[in-house]
Amino acid sequence: MSSASVKDLVQIVAALPRELQEQVLEYLREYVADLQDEQQWEASFHQTQSALVAAARRAKQDRAMGKSKPMDFERFFC
Repeated sequence: MSSASVKDLVQIVAALPRELQEQVLEYLREYVADLQDEQQWEASFHQTQSALVAAARRAKQDRAMGKSKPMDFERFFC
């Protein structure tokens, strides 16, 4: 964000009553925290993506070779 954009944002918020300024600030804090969480998720996903692809390929090969068996969902979910 350019310094001009930051100045614009400050002017917009400064023109609001104090109570609304606090609401905007809290909203921005939550919004930025969500963006940071999303960035962390994306980074984590990209770091593990090749391992996930390799695991999926192994599972597909095992299934094709008859080395797999159906999952017992009751064992895990009951």
